[in-house]
Amino acid sequence: MDLVLNGPETDTVGESIIDAALEEFLTYGLRRTNVDVVARRAGVSRATLYRRFVGKDALVQAVLVRESRRFFAAIADAVEGVEGARERLVEGFVVGVRHARADRLLNRLLASDPEALLPYLTTNGHLVVAGARDFLVQQAPDAPRPAAGRTPEGVAEVFVRLAISFTLMPEGAIPLDSDAAVRAFALGYLAPLMGAED
Repeated sequence: MDLVLNGPETDTVGESIIDAALEEFLTYGLRRTNVDVVARRAGVSRATLYRRFVGKDALVQAVLVRESRRFFAAIADAVEGVEGARERLVEGFVVGVRHARADRLLNRLLASDPEALLPYLTTNGHLVVAGARDFLVQQAPDAPRPAAGRTPEGVAEVFVRLAISFTLMPEGAIPLDSDAAVRAFALGYLAPLMGAED
C-alpha cells in the first residue's frame, strides 16, 4: 500500500542519519539531542548531514514522518481484508491506540519533551496531521457520504485531532484502557461522525 504521508525522500546515507537520530531521541529526547552527535553516530560528517537535512528541525520531522509511515503501515496491515468502512474505522482505531501506547519514541517524547513534540504534531507544515488525514480517507473509499456540510477530509481530520488529544492527555472521563473500551468509543463516537451508524 502506498502511504500518503509525505516527507523528504532519503537515500541509504539519509536513512542511516534518521536511524541515528531516532536512537539519540530515544536516549536523550528532542531538546538534548545534538546534531553533531547524530552525525558521529551515523558515521558521516556534519556537512553530509546538513546536505540532507537543513537542521535539527528538518531531522526531527524526517524521523517523525518515517515513524508515522511505519505506524500507518501497521494499521493498514491490520485492516486489510476487513469489510466495510465502519469496521475498518473501528479496527484501525483499536490497533492505532494499541500501537501508540507501545510506541517507544512517542512514549519517550511524551515523558521528556511533550512541549517540544507538540509543534511537530500540530504545526511545522502539519505533515503528521495531513498525512494521517489523507491515510484515513484512503482507507475508507466506501464510507457513507458525510452529513451535509461535512467532507470526508474534514471528518478524517477530526479523527486525527481527537487521536492526538487522547495521546497527549490519555486520562479523562472516556475510558480507553482496553481494546474493548477503545472499540466501544470508536463505535459510539467516531462511527456516527462519519455517518456509519447501525
